[in-house]
Amino acid sequence: MVHLSRTRLSSVRASSRRVATDRSAVCVGGLVVRYGGNEVLRGVDLRVPAGSILALLGPSGCGKTTLLRSIAGLIEPQEGQIVLGDRTVVGSGVFVAPERRQVGMVFQDWALFPHLSVARNVGFGLTRDARRSGDVTRALELVGLVDCADRLPDTLSGGQQQRVALARALATRPAVLLLDEPFSNLDTTLRTQLRREVTDLLRAVGTTTVFVTHDQEEAFVLGDEVALMLDGKVQQQGAPADLYETPRTLDVADFVGDANLLRGDARGEMARTMVGELPLQASHHGDVAVLVRPEHLRVTVGDDMEVERVEYYGHDAVYVLRDRAAAQVRVRILDRPAFDRGDRVTVQYTGGPAVAYPDA
Repeated sequence: MVHLSRTRLSSVRASSRRVATDRSAVCVGGLVVRYGGNEVLRGVDLRVPAGSILALLGPSGCGKTTLLRSIAGLIEPQEGQIVLGDRTVVGSGVFVAPERRQVGMVFQDWALFPHLSVARNVGFGLTRDARRSGDVTRALELVGLVDCADRLPDTLSGGQQQRVALARALATRPAVLLLDEPFSNLDTTLRTQLRREVTDLLRAVGTTTVFVTHDQEEAFVLGDEVALMLDGKVQQQGAPADLYETPRTLDVADFVGDANLLRGDARGEMARTMVGELPLQASHHGDVAVLVRPEHLRVTVGDDMEVERVEYYGHDAVYVLRDRAAAQVRVRILDRPAFDRGDRVTVQYTGGPAVAYPDA
């Protein structure tokens, strides 16, 4: 594993000016993809600012990979538009072939050729002139693998193979880079380390990037913005903090982060819940679901609830509590747990105005 020090990042930025091409924004509007009678993408809208990293987050089967492959040109949508920079590549009778889109892609399994050396893998999509001009060496410099140019992929570690796949995508000087769950085949420790280094590399190169993941932590760490896909549509796009703190819908709130969705009785800008009266961000009346993050609750000695379970993670811990009506609530603490299973406690809300959703 090559660590990207400040000196190395400076070198990457210098190399990237020779390898990367012009930055292009990605704009997707009303995209529809059907397989037979099954509508996989249902009017997807998405915008990726030029030079930024967008994390496309969602569960398996929600359409993330289909959207990525549509941007790459590997799938032809039935409806909608895709614009890369100032060029329409899908829409109004236009369909630009994949090789003419200036889009690089890193697949989930990296798709390296086992019988080709690292250098020949990286140069596979290049013209003979490009290979001779040193584009392969410059791409390998970006990922710190020049010394591995003559080795075969199966002699490399998983992290190194992932870097080869990234170098191959960057060697073609893409205006847009697409990554489809590139860390999913790595163990947890290597995955955490590598995604940090790849993020530094991508920001140094400055290529517009769309990164697909089902891992929320990964999306929040990597993405300048996060777009959450559920059931074939982008439900919300914005800064990671916006999705976490102010999810637009109940489905988004339920998917993003650890959420207590408490039943409440709203009267204007207050709601009565199992943890007391809570202030609301907007006025509601009647039955609502109130979003309460576990870190916005505090546990003290009392008799309102019982500790059902203690989940200790090292860097923090979670109490799972249950009241007399069998309703459950989760509380996150940063200290060593002071209560055990069976203890009686009281919960206090410590957060600001909460988001509430009308109870349909």
